[in-house]
Amino acid sequence: MSALVQILAEAEKSKTPFFLVGGALAAWAVILAFFGLTRHEFPGTATAARGVMAISAILVVAAMATAVAVS
Repeated sequence: MSALVQILAEAEKSKTPFFLVGGALAAWAVILAFFGLTRHEFPGTATAARGVMAISAILVVAAMATAVAVS
């Protein structure tokens, strides 16, 4: 994660990385909502639930890091 922040700090303060990560987070939220609404048993197992939470946390931290880096 720190490599991404370092690359962004050396760049010209382009907001593109934040938009890409923010878009990925929004798309992930829509996908989760779709599966959650159409499959009552989603995510199914405890392992799958941990995976969903881990991906969500990574995307949130990446969005926050890129927001700070481009500000």
